[in-house]
Amino acid sequence: GSSDVVEWLLTCPGIGICADSCAWVSGPVGRVAVGIEYYGAAFHGWQEQSHCHSVQAELEAALATVAGHPVSLTVAGRTDSGVHARGQVAHFDTLAVRLARGWVLGTNAHLSQAASVAWARHVPDHFHARYSATARSYRYLVLNRQSRSALAAGRCHVAHKPLDAAAMQAAADMLIGLHDFSGFRAAECQARSPVRRLMVLRVTRSGDWVRIEATANAFLHHMVRNLVGLLLEVGKGAAPPERAREQLEARQRRLGAPTAPAHGLYFWRAHYPPQFGLPDDSAMIDAPELPAG
Repeated sequence: GSSDVVEWLLTCPGIGICADSCAWVSGPVGRVAVGIEYYGAAFHGWQEQSHCHSVQAELEAALATVAGHPVSLTVAGRTDSGVHARGQVAHFDTLAVRLARGWVLGTNAHLSQAASVAWARHVPDHFHARYSATARSYRYLVLNRQSRSALAAGRCHVAHKPLDAAAMQAAADMLIGLHDFSGFRAAECQARSPVRRLMVLRVTRSGDWVRIEATANAFLHHMVRNLVGLLLEVGKGAAPPERAREQLEARQRRLGAPTAPAHGLYFWRAHYPPQFGLPDDSAMIDAPELPAG
């Protein structure tokens, strides 16, 4: 009967059904992309390490439970210890046939409260979470007031001195474009080229909150936190806005401002061509402004 045919199709080693789109999938392996959120303070960064807990290790273990076989994740952008993610993207290859809803709910059932899968999509074999991305966006949150926040602890940087957002934006404007960002890269950065195209560096204030948004084709190691470190110095009046151009042209990290703390930084989203059918940023759940405490 028809049920026997369906069972054979699902178990045949050479063919499968993508149940959530009713599309045929040739070959034993399919590729799935997932959108990920995590609270960075609970992990020692994205990348799996033998001596400490990582986002990658926890997610791969949870996905493997749902898939029924080991899973290896490739991510859009690796994050350091303490850095959060709201719209991280990764992909993996699998022999399993699951509904997108099954991947999301099944994986989340095996994750700690510090991480979650927001969505899952079946993608073509040529999709690559890292190399298919056209840009990446980060946000840095600063609580600008004298007292710390109990509710936002570990989720923002607290700057006690008043920040001049207009001066910070004036400095940020000098950094937009295609540049050698050697003056903003970590000493241990392994990127072959320090040249990056910074498309957006925006500073906005809402009450006690200052938000810094950065979008580039790619970022160097610690680049966003070093950019923020400079902008904070300018905002406090410890450096003029022109210091941004000076640090850019000097191309020497040792002349730069201190690196901003990791706990204020969020990997906000990865940008992809529309043909891959991944959720638009407007389709993702956008967290409300953090409470002022």
